[in-house]
Amino acid sequence: MFPIIPANSAAAGYPGNQEGIFGFGWTGTLSDITNLVSNAGVVAADVTGVGSPRATLAATQYGGDKGIFGYGSTGSVTAITSLVSNTGVVSSDVTGVGTARNYLAACEYGGDKGIFGFGTDGVSWLAITNLVSNAGVVATDTTGVGTGRYCLAACEYGNNKGIFGFGGTPTITAVSNLVSNVGVVSTDVTGVGTARDDIAACSYGEDKGIFGYGTTGSETAVTNLVSNAGVVATDTTGVGTARERLGACEYGEDKGIFGFGLTGGTTYLSMTNLVSNVGVVGTDVTGVGTGRQIPAGCSFN
Repeated sequence: MFPIIPANSAAAGYPGNQEGIFGFGWTGTLSDITNLVSNAGVVAADVTGVGSPRATLAATQYGGDKGIFGYGSTGSVTAITSLVSNTGVVSSDVTGVGTARNYLAACEYGGDKGIFGFGTDGVSWLAITNLVSNAGVVATDTTGVGTGRYCLAACEYGNNKGIFGFGGTPTITAVSNLVSNVGVVSTDVTGVGTARDDIAACSYGEDKGIFGYGTTGSETAVTNLVSNAGVVATDTTGVGTARERLGACEYGEDKGIFGFGLTGGTTYLSMTNLVSNVGVVGTDVTGVGTGRQIPAGCSFN
């Protein structure tokens, strides 16, 4: 008799989001350094960067056990990408596909694929998306659905779906857009919680998500949980240092981590806050690696 296999990433033979990576960002200058996150949520020291230094980019897992950094600014908006192997090794630049832009977001969908979405090309607020295959190939632009915006965040939920949320239009908003398990973005869902931008998000608990931190004009540490049906909850009182322009990723298969960012308008951080498998955010963990703002993060392995 065949064993019963749970309906998650392990069913496809993948270990499931065990480790994470933060990469790129602004240290006072554009950076390409990365920091790996262990399956216990421990952040490693800086790894010498590969690829074009840049910031205001996004990242997502794909292929069940690999990741991809994409888009952002090298001084000019770009569409280049950098693949992350299942051992956390970042590749050199891959020629960009789609509209060059920055301040976008990305998440996994379909169990083994990814999606980049929204952002700005420096002129307009965009809603376009670009799908990422399970081999890490980025597709051309898909016509945008929903309110064009930037400085938003995205995460997976429900094992195989995604959600984009919050951001600036340029007026700050809490609106969200669900992503189906085949990568179709839905129309706007009325925002829940405090409208803000420069926010981060990651999945936790294997099938839920969390948006956290950001700015309303004042930096905050509030979070909003996302159910396994994609419903965003009202604000949870913030834990840890209020900050903006940070990153987040899943680790340990069912937990998350917020890391890095900007506080006080001038201080670049490397501190982190762990998210338990029930969505509880921990107090500040002393930072490891170079403090920076507007990096990106994703899980792998």
